[in-house]
Amino acid sequence: MQVNLTGHHVDITDPLRAYVDEKIARLERHFDHVTNVHVILSVEKLNQKAEATVHAAGADVFADAVHADMYAAIDALIDKLDRQVLRHKEKLKSHRGNGHRESLESAG
Repeated sequence: MQVNLTGHHVDITDPLRAYVDEKIARLERHFDHVTNVHVILSVEKLNQKAEATVHAAGADVFADAVHADMYAAIDALIDKLDRQVLRHKEKLKSHRGNGHRESLESAG
């Protein structure tokens, strides 16, 4: 998985990069088919904004989060991405299986 980290009006320090990499690794634990993640960290007046696009098999997932603290914004962003990636994974799984066949048998 490739992680691209960009900063708008903010310097990307080594601890910040390490924190983002550590948190992004959580996404890969839940869904193996994540190929590329583009994270943009920016400052807008007093708010710190973190946004990311995750390129996974079958879909691109986007989320953003705004908070007064950059680390809290990154945490909120990862939580949102994690939920969306898990939902995408469940959608991929739900197209297979016996769910459709069971509903047809019970209707007939």
